[in-house]
Amino acid sequence: QVQLVESGGGLVQSGGSLRLSCAASGSTFDSYSMGWFRPSPGKERDFVSAINWIGSRTWYANSVKGRFTISRDNAKNTLYLQMNSLKPEDTAVYYCAASKDPRPIVVAVKVAYEYWGQGTQVTVSS
Repeated sequence: QVQLVESGGGLVQSGGSLRLSCAASGSTFDSYSMGWFRPSPGKERDFVSAINWIGSRTWYANSVKGRFTISRDNAKNTLYLQMNSLKPEDTAVYYCAASKDPRPIVVAVKVAYEYWGQGTQVTVSS
């Protein structure tokens, strides 16, 4: 079992940057693919980004591609999301999640993730 705790959220002006962190404990962090999700109209948890267990492959939603960067430090059991050029529409609670399923086809699928953090609020003012 994995416990996940997000941090790094806050209030930022449009065009600004934030870096979210997700600290993992309780199990072998590097055996999990990791993802970031946020709510969107009609979706409780919408895919933002994902990274495989070793950090060699990453995936992004079209809405954040080129602005957000996902990374992980397995030695520190921590997942990151660097968010640049933030827009008001990026305002949301951001959740990190862990998945034992290594298949790339499911990285954007919420139900593929077994463990979730409590979320961290990101607010982008215009």
